[in-house]
Amino acid sequence: MISVGNFPDEVNENAARLVALFVFIFVLLSIFFSEFYFVFILMIGFFLRMLYGPKYSVTAKLVLNYIIPLLKISNKQTPGPPKRFAQTIGFVFSFTACIFFLLKLTHAYQITLIILGFFCFLEFFFGFCAGCFVFGLLMKFGIVPEEICERCNNLNYKKDKI
Repeated sequence: MISVGNFPDEVNENAARLVALFVFIFVLLSIFFSEFYFVFILMIGFFLRMLYGPKYSVTAKLVLNYIIPLLKISNKQTPGPPKRFAQTIGFVFSFTACIFFLLKLTHAYQITLIILGFFCFLEFFFGFCAGCFVFGLLMKFGIVPEEICERCNNLNYKKDKI
Protein backbone atom coordinates (compact mmCIF):
# COMPACT_ATOMS: atom_id res chain seq x y z
CA MET A 1 0.00 0.00 0.00
CA ILE A 2 1.28 3.46 -0.86
CA SER A 3 1.49 5.86 2.06
CA VAL A 4 0.70 9.44 1.07
CA GLY A 5 3.33 12.05 1.72
CA ASN A 6 6.41 9.99 2.50
CA PHE A 7 9.03 12.59 1.51
CA PRO A 8 12.60 11.80 2.68
CA ASP A 9 14.36 13.86 5.37
CA GLU A 10 17.40 14.17 3.10
CA VAL A 11 17.78 14.14 -0.67
CA ASN A 12 20.73 14.01 -3.02
CA GLU A 13 21.47 17.61 -4.04
CA ASN A 14 23.24 16.52 -7.23
CA ALA A 15 20.26 14.38 -8.24
CA ALA A 16 17.92 17.31 -7.59
CA ARG A 17 20.01 19.48 -9.89
CA LEU A 18 19.89 16.89 -12.66
CA VAL A 19 16.13 16.53 -12.25
CA ALA A 20 15.94 20.32 -12.63
CA LEU A 21 17.71 19.95 -15.99
CA PHE A 22 15.07 17.47 -17.17
CA VAL A 23 12.31 19.77 -15.94
CA PHE A 24 13.95 22.66 -17.80
CA ILE A 25 13.97 20.56 -21.00
CA PHE A 26 10.30 19.68 -20.55
CA VAL A 27 9.49 23.35 -19.96
CA LEU A 28 11.18 24.22 -23.26
CA LEU A 29 9.31 21.41 -25.04
CA SER A 30 6.03 22.63 -23.51
CA ILE A 31 6.63 26.19 -24.67
CA PHE A 32 7.90 25.47 -28.17
CA PHE A 33 5.53 22.66 -29.12
CA SER A 34 2.45 23.75 -27.12
CA GLU A 35 1.36 20.19 -26.46
CA PHE A 36 -0.67 19.57 -23.34
CA TYR A 37 0.97 16.24 -22.54
CA PHE A 38 4.35 17.94 -21.98
CA VAL A 39 2.99 20.30 -19.33
CA PHE A 40 0.81 17.53 -17.89
CA ILE A 41 3.91 15.33 -17.48
CA LEU A 42 5.62 18.27 -15.74
CA MET A 43 2.71 18.63 -13.35
CA ILE A 44 2.53 14.90 -12.55
CA GLY A 45 6.31 14.81 -11.98
CA PHE A 46 6.16 17.70 -9.53
CA PHE A 47 3.13 16.17 -7.82
CA LEU A 48 4.90 12.85 -7.28
CA ARG A 49 8.15 14.48 -6.12
CA MET A 50 6.19 16.82 -3.83
CA LEU A 51 4.53 13.88 -2.08
CA TYR A 52 7.20 11.19 -2.19
CA GLY A 53 10.50 12.74 -3.26
CA PRO A 54 12.24 10.61 -5.87
CA LYS A 55 10.41 7.38 -4.97
CA TYR A 56 7.77 7.39 -7.75
CA SER A 57 9.04 10.08 -10.12
CA VAL A 58 10.18 8.58 -13.43
CA THR A 59 12.62 11.44 -13.96
CA ALA A 60 14.12 11.10 -10.48
CA LYS A 61 14.40 7.32 -10.90
CA LEU A 62 16.20 7.80 -14.23
CA VAL A 63 18.61 10.27 -12.66
CA LEU A 64 19.25 8.23 -9.50
CA ASN A 65 19.46 4.78 -11.05
CA TYR A 66 21.18 5.47 -14.36
CA ILE A 67 22.64 8.95 -14.88
CA ILE A 68 24.32 9.44 -11.49
CA PRO A 69 26.02 6.01 -11.53
CA LEU A 70 26.96 6.37 -15.21
CA LEU A 71 28.56 9.78 -14.67
CA LYS A 72 29.91 8.78 -11.22
CA ILE A 73 28.41 11.85 -9.58
CA SER A 74 28.76 12.07 -5.80
CA ASN A 75 25.89 11.80 -3.36
CA LYS A 76 25.68 15.19 -1.65
CA GLN A 77 22.94 15.10 0.98
CA THR A 78 20.78 18.14 1.60
CA PRO A 79 17.69 18.63 3.80
CA GLY A 80 14.44 17.30 2.39
CA PRO A 81 11.87 19.83 3.69
CA PRO A 82 13.18 22.80 1.65
CA LYS A 83 13.30 20.60 -1.46
CA ARG A 84 9.75 19.46 -0.80
CA PHE A 85 8.69 23.09 -0.54
CA ALA A 86 10.42 23.78 -3.87
CA GLN A 87 8.61 20.82 -5.47
CA THR A 88 5.33 22.20 -4.13
CA ILE A 89 6.01 25.55 -5.79
CA GLY A 90 6.89 23.72 -9.01
CA PHE A 91 3.62 21.81 -8.77
CA VAL A 92 1.65 25.05 -8.32
CA PHE A 93 3.34 26.60 -11.36
CA SER A 94 2.87 23.52 -13.55
CA PHE A 95 -0.75 23.08 -12.41
CA THR A 96 -1.40 26.74 -13.20
CA ALA A 97 0.21 26.30 -16.62
CA CYS A 98 -2.11 23.32 -17.26
CA ILE A 99 -5.15 25.41 -16.39
CA PHE A 100 -3.97 28.29 -18.61
CA PHE A 101 -3.34 25.84 -21.44
CA LEU A 102 -6.81 24.31 -21.16
CA LEU A 103 -8.36 27.80 -21.07
CA LYS A 104 -6.36 28.67 -24.21
CA LEU A 105 -4.59 31.53 -22.41
CA THR A 106 -1.42 31.01 -24.43
CA HIS A 107 0.59 33.97 -23.15
CA ALA A 108 -0.24 33.24 -19.52
CA TYR A 109 0.68 29.59 -20.09
CA GLN A 110 4.00 30.54 -21.67
CA ILE A 111 4.88 33.16 -19.05
CA THR A 112 4.12 30.71 -16.24
CA LEU A 113 6.40 28.13 -17.84
CA ILE A 114 9.13 30.70 -18.52
CA ILE A 115 9.18 31.58 -14.82
CA LEU A 116 9.29 27.89 -13.87
CA GLY A 117 12.02 27.26 -16.44
CA PHE A 118 14.09 30.18 -15.15
CA PHE A 119 14.15 28.74 -11.65
CA CYS A 120 14.99 25.26 -12.95
CA PHE A 121 17.82 26.86 -14.93
CA LEU A 122 19.14 28.50 -11.74
CA GLU A 123 18.92 25.19 -9.88
CA PHE A 124 20.77 23.14 -12.49
CA PHE A 125 23.41 25.58 -13.68
CA PHE A 126 24.13 27.51 -10.48
CA GLY A 127 22.87 25.26 -7.68
CA PHE A 128 20.52 27.99 -6.47
CA CYS A 129 17.20 26.58 -5.29
CA ALA A 130 14.82 29.54 -5.04
CA GLY A 131 12.22 27.46 -3.21
CA CYS A 132 14.85 26.43 -0.66
CA PHE A 133 15.85 30.08 -0.25
CA VAL A 134 12.24 31.09 0.39
CA PHE A 135 11.89 28.16 2.81
CA GLY A 136 14.89 29.52 4.72
CA LEU A 137 13.29 32.97 4.87
CA LEU A 138 10.05 31.45 6.13
CA MET A 139 12.05 29.74 8.88
CA LYS A 140 13.85 32.99 9.70
CA PHE A 141 10.55 34.83 10.13
CA GLY A 142 9.05 32.01 12.20
CA ILE A 143 6.43 31.01 9.64
CA VAL A 144 7.98 27.55 9.29
CA PRO A 145 8.79 26.13 12.73
CA GLU A 146 12.41 25.09 13.19
CA GLU A 147 11.39 21.59 14.26
CA ILE A 148 10.11 20.99 10.70
CA CYS A 149 13.69 21.09 9.54
CA GLU A 150 16.07 20.15 12.33
CA ARG A 151 18.65 19.04 9.76
CA CYS A 152 18.33 22.40 8.02
CA ASN A 153 19.86 24.04 11.06
CA ASN A 154 22.94 21.83 10.70
CA LEU A 155 23.33 22.30 6.94
CA ASN A 156 22.57 25.20 4.59
CA TYR A 157 19.46 26.87 5.96
CA LYS A 158 20.46 28.11 9.38
CA LYS A 159 18.46 31.18 10.38
CA ASP A 160 21.50 33.42 10.85
CA LYS A 161 22.94 32.54 7.43
CA ILE A 162 20.13 34.29 5.55
